[in-house]
Amino acid sequence: MFSINKSEHTALINLGERLKRRRLQAREPQARTAARLGVSLPTYRKLEKGDPGTPIGTWMRALRLYGSLEPLDALLPESLFDDASDRQRAPRSTR
Repeated sequence: MFSINKSEHTALINLGERLKRRRLQAREPQARTAARLGVSLPTYRKLEKGDPGTPIGTWMRALRLYGSLEPLDALLPESLFDDASDRQRAPRSTR
């Protein structure tokens, strides 16, 4: 099983704490936020604790609920995967 290192764990904990602050600013109880995200209360609590096993899709819904998905673009820029953007691609065959 893949495990995370200490700095990754700290980053997840910090992310969970920021999520909690946003929820509290919105004056929402955990149960209501969990319902809005479509997850169980225990799953939502895992988000706030920075549990590394929480699905990324749940995080995406939380980001959309309390902000924007735009910061995710900076995590994995397209150029990381498309380093040959200057090269022409072979045309697709049409059938």
